[in-house]
Amino acid sequence: MRSSATTSDEETAEAAFDGEFDPDNPLGDDEKEKNRKRAVLAVLPFLSIGLLCVLLLFGWGLEPLWAFAILPPIFFCCILAYIVFSTDFLEDRT
Repeated sequence: MRSSATTSDEETAEAAFDGEFDPDNPLGDDEKEKNRKRAVLAVLPFLSIGLLCVLLLFGWGLEPLWAFAILPPIFFCCILAYIVFSTDFLEDRT
């Protein structure tokens, strides 16, 4: 007859192998790093396009205020996209 402690240890070990909650590694560091890297790779093209648009406005000779006026929406959208990709917000909807 098995004790309840042995059963819970075996269930915990099986859960860790199934990709569920791992009590030894509650934060899941490997997945977080991969998600952050994926988020940066997904947001980087949009950020670079936005910054190139700012440089293009400077090149046209417009007032610098107009070029800097589009920076907050660019940064806001990039930060929002980074949060979505890094936290897997849309994972269960696909």
